[in-house]
Amino acid sequence: MKRNINHYHFLAAGLIFFLASCRLQKEYQRPEIELPSKFEAIAFADTSSIADIEWKQFFNDVTLQSLIEKGLNYNHDLQIALRRIDIAKQQLTQANALSLPEINLQLTGQLNRPSNNSLNGLSLKNFVGKSYVENYNATVGASWEIDVWGKIKAQKGIALTQYLQSYEGARAVKTQLVANIAQGYFNLLMLDKQLEIAKRNLALSDSFVIATRLLKNAGLTNALAVQQAESQKQSTALLIPQLEQNIAIQENALQQLTGQLPGSIQRSLSLSDLKLPDQLNTGLPSAVVSRRPDVRSSEMALMIATSQIGIAQANMYPALNITAGGGLESFKASNWFNIPNSLFGLAAGSIAQPIFQRRQLRSQYEIAKLQRDQTVITFKQSVLNAVTEVSNALVQMEKTKEQEKIAKAQVDALFHAVSNAQFLFKSDMANYLEVITAQYNALQAQLNLIYLRRQEWAAVIELYRSLGGGWK
Repeated sequence: MKRNINHYHFLAAGLIFFLASCRLQKEYQRPEIELPSKFEAIAFADTSSIADIEWKQFFNDVTLQSLIEKGLNYNHDLQIALRRIDIAKQQLTQANALSLPEINLQLTGQLNRPSNNSLNGLSLKNFVGKSYVENYNATVGASWEIDVWGKIKAQKGIALTQYLQSYEGARAVKTQLVANIAQGYFNLLMLDKQLEIAKRNLALSDSFVIATRLLKNAGLTNALAVQQAESQKQSTALLIPQLEQNIAIQENALQQLTGQLPGSIQRSLSLSDLKLPDQLNTGLPSAVVSRRPDVRSSEMALMIATSQIGIAQANMYPALNITAGGGLESFKASNWFNIPNSLFGLAAGSIAQPIFQRRQLRSQYEIAKLQRDQTVITFKQSVLNAVTEVSNALVQMEKTKEQEKIAKAQVDALFHAVSNAQFLFKSDMANYLEVITAQYNALQAQLNLIYLRRQEWAAVIELYRSLGGGWK
């Protein structure tokens, strides 16, 4: 008998060891993604990238640095993302305790008074001598599920991945925030420069109106010329309140991004004072996957979905649970703490195998596999989106430079055209329409040149962001 019991214990221990060695979880493997060997627009031999540069070094304007610093401290979207990290940390702490047993303390007191005409009532009177029975119980119970299939380990792994994913999410918000503040700041500098150009051209138009009136008084031109000159002046003057309105709105937008109330923003430099970086290394396209926080977050979602498949599969297999308990029990309150007579204990082990649950577990398993397929597509889409954004930024940089060269030559040509038209008009060798047309074209060309310079900066900022820079 004793030998058989030892044999059964050996078999049970062997079974537990065998089941514990069975793991349904498979190691995560990154799916194959298609990437170009290099970015075609600009390619460098080294693998360094501007995304590795801290934002304080990449943006050397003091005012812009101050705005970004405020945004990182007070922006509401970023604050929400940081709270997600705290929530994920609490979930990770809770998940790390899943392998520990559950322990509960329970105190109960019970009074049972059966009917006098019932069998229990007659038995109580005959054997106990009273018509009721008391029972007092103090129990400490523990239950523990052995992680046979690695289900608990997978849940802990998911919690850890979600915690890391929350960090990547915050970094993605930070990267986008830095880019948005920089874009808004350079847009503000563009509007400042355009306002300066508009005021300068308004003064030029005013001089032409005065000259036209003098020529009319001298009988060298007519009233129509004066009216056309005044109309041109009014068109230029109309730009000033429009630009001032756009400046105020842009300032408020920047204040909102930095978590501040609406108000003006002091500028220390103008757009023409800032120089573009000499070299903008992009690194290899494959590095974008590891540098961009949103792509890393997408891949972590894929890791979680992979683990969910293993958990759904493990739910279809037997669960091994061990329970134990002990405490004090007595049918009299006076004997409740009479030790050791009131002591009791129990221990049990169970294996529960789901058999038929209306296909719920099988459906959860199949759904988990389909959801993983979805996250694979989402991950590949995020990689493709990242590479496309980098390529678009490079193309925008290259083509905007070409446009700026042409626009600068156009501004120089129209500047001389305005001077020549005014001189010929005063010499009665050109009419007023030629002067007005030259002034209008010169104004539009100057505004367009400033816009293109701002677009160059927009492309640089977008390249920095799309490569994954800004969160350091």
